[in-house]
Amino acid sequence: MPAAGKDLAGETSQRGWFVEVILKICEVGNPVLRKIARSLSADEIRSKEIQDLIGHMRDTMRDAPGVGLAAPQIGESLQIAVIEDKAEYQKGLTAEQLKERQRCPVDVQIIVNPQIELFAPTDVSFHEGCLSIPRLMAMVKRSRSVRVTCLDEHGDQRVIDAAGWYARILQHEIDHLNGRLYTDIMQPETLTTVENQQRSNAAPASAK
Repeated sequence: MPAAGKDLAGETSQRGWFVEVILKICEVGNPVLRKIARSLSADEIRSKEIQDLIGHMRDTMRDAPGVGLAAPQIGESLQIAVIEDKAEYQKGLTAEQLKERQRCPVDVQIIVNPQIELFAPTDVSFHEGCLSIPRLMAMVKRSRSVRVTCLDEHGDQRVIDAAGWYARILQHEIDHLNGRLYTDIMQPETLTTVENQQRSNAAPASAK
């Protein structure tokens, strides 16, 4: 799920002793996005291979930039997603918009093998985009409140209660792990480019 509009390219960069690995994001039409990803054992999660993958996913999400990235989006059909909603991603929103979306910063977190429970009807609509469907957005109805039971990056059990935009991010990324895209549940007549949606929001109310 994107934080702002930016195309992604695969690359590796080095900053001091830290090597940042940016992976190529799979776009809509790639069969991996339609598969139900497989779960992982706690031992698998702790392995160097999966720990490295999680680090690369985090780097790729931040580079995009996005607020979430699921493993199928980088070609790995595994039940892993990375989430982070930085305060800097929210600077373009007014206080009223932040309140309406119930949006606040979320620290980076890893969810593995998530199971989601909806605590409210799926009746809250906002524009939603996806790093695997670049340049487009549409209105999507989501639940305002959810509970996610999962494993973290250490293989330990976690229970996450989330509301507002945080809940929306979780629903979007968990959909990816089950082979679903937001276009499956969007309101078709609202499909638009990111540029047109931003232009519409910036226009005076009388001109909308």
